[in-house]
Amino acid sequence: MSGSRVVALGHHQPERVLTNADLEKMVDTNDEWIRQRTGIATRHIASAEESVADMAAVAASKALASSGLAPSEIGQVIVATCSAVDRCPSIAAQVAARLNIPSAVCFDLNNACAGFCTALATADHTVRAGAAQNALVIGAEKMSDLVDWTDRSSCILLGDGAGAAIISAADSAQIGPVVWGSDPSRGNAVRLVDEWHPQFVQEGQAVFRWATSELPAVAAQACERAGIALGDLAGVVTHQANLRIIEALTRRLGLPDGVVIGRDVVESGNTSAASVPLALSKMVERGELPSGAPVLLFAFGGGLSWAGQVVTCP
Repeated sequence: MSGSRVVALGHHQPERVLTNADLEKMVDTNDEWIRQRTGIATRHIASAEESVADMAAVAASKALASSGLAPSEIGQVIVATCSAVDRCPSIAAQVAARLNIPSAVCFDLNNACAGFCTALATADHTVRAGAAQNALVIGAEKMSDLVDWTDRSSCILLGDGAGAAIISAADSAQIGPVVWGSDPSRGNAVRLVDEWHPQFVQEGQAVFRWATSELPAVAAQACERAGIALGDLAGVVTHQANLRIIEALTRRLGLPDGVVIGRDVVESGNTSAASVPLALSKMVERGELPSGAPVLLFAFGGGLSWAGQVVTCP
């Protein structure tokens, strides 16, 4: 079995920016209240005409262009999403059609906020097994469709966007072993209610306690399995759920000061399965993470589920 690596990244966010000041006009809230509890200042909101497939295709086209690969060289397309309304054809199949990818296996994967890291591991396994030489992995969400805009505890959190990665075969393993799992007994802590008009609901305090008390040890395990010391990491990109969660989780890892922490939640809000690739792509684009350096990706959310791995920065 060969290894695999991330060779290129891309991201996309809708043009409209919803600020905390805008939310003050919609619900009983204010900028200080939102920042203290979530760290979020803005979030991007898709128009009624912009679908999950639209955002996924734009992010994917950027990653594909950056990779230098031809569409015909992509053997697998996976889209991680929990907000897409399209069931058949899948979002992955729609992206393949738009990018002229002729014959890849295409499917969507729903593991809520842990979806991208789950899909990344799936693509890594596919490439290492020789079932594809190159894979396209996308996290794309239109969470604004799932928001109750009258609920000040949830409408302040969510945003829309997409991030994508191209995975290719490599002589060495540059995507580390995945650490993944779930606690279904607490699955209702984050959920979508109402089958026909789904809305996002969560037990915020329960999720905070779980993420900050139980998950640091799991994130550390991903580094152990990759043979990387926590102090040797160049960066950590967790699910962008809430700045307080991100800072508490990474603080409990005991990381040295030089490790760059992804904090895209401040400008993007919680974009579920899109949050890790969106933050990672931006950090690489800004030059915050050096090429060839190890980066821990770690996502968690509805299920309650988690998935994470160390990757070599493209």
